[in-house]
Amino acid sequence: MRLVPNAEQEQLRSSVRELLADHCAPARVREVMDSPEGHDIPLWRRISGELGLAGLVVPERHGGSGAGHVERAIVLEELGRVLAPVPYLASAVLAVDAVLALDDDKLTADLLPRLASGELIGTVAPGWSDSPAVLNGSARLAVSGDVADVVLVYANTPDGHAWFRTTAARRKPLRTLDPTRRLARLDFDGTSAERIECADPEAVWEKVRDLAAVALAAESVGGMAKVVETTVEYAKVRVQFGRPIGSYQAVKHGCADMYSAYEQAVSLARYAAWAADAAPEELPLAAATAEEFIGPAYFKAAADSVQLHGGIGYTWEHDAHLYYKRAKTSELLLGDPAARRARLAGRLAI
Repeated sequence: MRLVPNAEQEQLRSSVRELLADHCAPARVREVMDSPEGHDIPLWRRISGELGLAGLVVPERHGGSGAGHVERAIVLEELGRVLAPVPYLASAVLAVDAVLALDDDKLTADLLPRLASGELIGTVAPGWSDSPAVLNGSARLAVSGDVADVVLVYANTPDGHAWFRTTAARRKPLRTLDPTRRLARLDFDGTSAERIECADPEAVWEKVRDLAAVALAAESVGGMAKVVETTVEYAKVRVQFGRPIGSYQAVKHGCADMYSAYEQAVSLARYAAWAADAAPEELPLAAATAEEFIGPAYFKAAADSVQLHGGIGYTWEHDAHLYYKRAKTSELLLGDPAARRARLAGRLAI
């Protein structure tokens, strides 16, 4: 087991960080989040088309780079550090992982190269169907659903679950807590769709969800890193009563607790990404453990950061509230605390 990134992986991190420093500064993030689109499509094209980062886990024969989930986790960490408003989680994670897990030759040949290149934006959503070619119901919270060109739907049917592919859903962008990650409601009202043949739809869903948890954990680790760095730097330079506030015991302990939680989160996220590549039998437990610890830890760090920044941390002009909002929505994106704990308990057979 190797949890420390090697030289090539660190070079990947440096390349992504350099790109984001040039094209995803805080002012740009705020500009995009306030726009009607809510997604930085030019940045997405650079990430996917020019650098090929959307196809990291896609085999080379299908237009990807044939890397792995560890490399993808590194990219997600860097995107999470800057709250990049791009559809990476929806398209390069959810959609790509669903296509790979479904293992349908026609679907793979048609979608994977275009998802890997960024030509198509995809997402995954739930629904229901009482016909081989029609979807009904709605997906209340589809990640980047408003810009998705193709939607892979995990649907309830009269004879169990099944997977469908559609492009015809009605989309309603939602106003949510986190303005840097857009969600949309997808309505399926007799929507035409193509059923995907799959021997075990439930197993595909579980795998997609586990890999989504790994990806979200990596993104959250990147956000935690930025929160810790900015809080510690502020504690060094903010002076009250003639002393930097970092010299006071309460602030010292607060920063130390944040850093300790961050280091634990790094270990869990890296182990989960390693399991996704090298030990798939360990992935379900690793993903559930990372999800249960990292989501709440990120939110606590972000909340403590607002407190430790004092009055400025509560202002709209400071970025602390953006990380606070991203942390809370990330914590709940795949389920509430009770569902997360039940999932972990099930993986532990308790």
